[in-house]
Amino acid sequence: MDHAIDNPAGDGPDGQEPESDEAAGLRKIIHVDMDAFFASVEQRDHPELRGKPVAVGGAGGRGVVAAASYEARKFGVRSAMPSVTARRLCPGLVFVRHRFDVYKQVSQQIRAIFRHHTPLVEPLSLDEAYLDVTEDLHGIGSATRIAQMIRAAIREETGLTASAGVSYNKFLAKIASDQNKPDGLCVIRPGEGAAFVARLPVRRFHGVGPKGAEKMARLGIETGADLAAKDIAFLRAHFGSFADYLYRAARGVDLRPVRTNRIRKSVGGERTYREDISTGHALRAALDGIVDIVWDRIERAEARGRTVTLKMKYTDFRIVTRSRSLPRDVADKREFARIGHELLDNLLPLPLPIRLMGLTLSGLDRPGMPEEEAARDSAQLSLL
Repeated sequence: MDHAIDNPAGDGPDGQEPESDEAAGLRKIIHVDMDAFFASVEQRDHPELRGKPVAVGGAGGRGVVAAASYEARKFGVRSAMPSVTARRLCPGLVFVRHRFDVYKQVSQQIRAIFRHHTPLVEPLSLDEAYLDVTEDLHGIGSATRIAQMIRAAIREETGLTASAGVSYNKFLAKIASDQNKPDGLCVIRPGEGAAFVARLPVRRFHGVGPKGAEKMARLGIETGADLAAKDIAFLRAHFGSFADYLYRAARGVDLRPVRTNRIRKSVGGERTYREDISTGHALRAALDGIVDIVWDRIERAEARGRTVTLKMKYTDFRIVTRSRSLPRDVADKREFARIGHELLDNLLPLPLPIRLMGLTLSGLDRPGMPEEEAARDSAQLSLL
């Protein structure tokens, strides 16, 4: 998914923890990220799909790509892309419906492999997690060796591939896991972080999306080295609270511990449209597209919640939000969509066209999950 600014709690400036005794000292952190997880599961279970461009999601006019195989990505197909756009980019694209029950089952297998080595596992979604192996359960001592063992076990037990990043903090480990995808391993050793980050385009920084990168380019910032050359006053003047995160990230600094109790308050998304939307039909169609993407994100995060919030920004930049809470969790995607449409219908007709629409599920819970995974982090996933 493309992000303009994706700023989960603990992953950006407001979540960046201050220096403390707890954060002091070097850690051994692994970030494991499954390769094209949903699509790879489908190719594994359906041999006729192997080697073909595959998209998980709806193929209809309002469908959205939830995940794309690497064969499809070569054509520019990406998650959160409208299916009609994906089909235009890749005429031979094969669409398959998602099977979240299967993905969850495989995810549980993978997490069991993680916990074989450490209890300090911080799942970010079904297909990625941080692990702190500073003191691993089997006394192996080498984070690189543990990452190799985990990737081998995942391949053997699930038939899937995973990429891993190994470093001394979470920021660097996450960047490293994406360095040699798919089926790759990258290690950033102590003392190498700042130099490694200096060579990267700023788009590789977690939280910097296309719009953020465009803004930085206008300011003469295209690489980590360019970013590191700017002082904190300059960054705060142009990026506000996001500046503290950028300042530290440009130097390869990240003091956050791996947390098994991330607190997620919401899962949602918003989209800014190239053309303003005003008619009821167009507004409802836009909302359907957002529902598809956000519900996939909700399923991917294994989240359930009670409150649905609709957000819209008018062409004069005024923002309106409307929410509805249930006495229980939202039952399914159909109910999530119904509540969203009721909130929208209650606002029609609009006084002005809109340029942005968003939908969020909050009051989250994860019934049936282990206590350490029942925690959620404060995040609204951008669909820009």
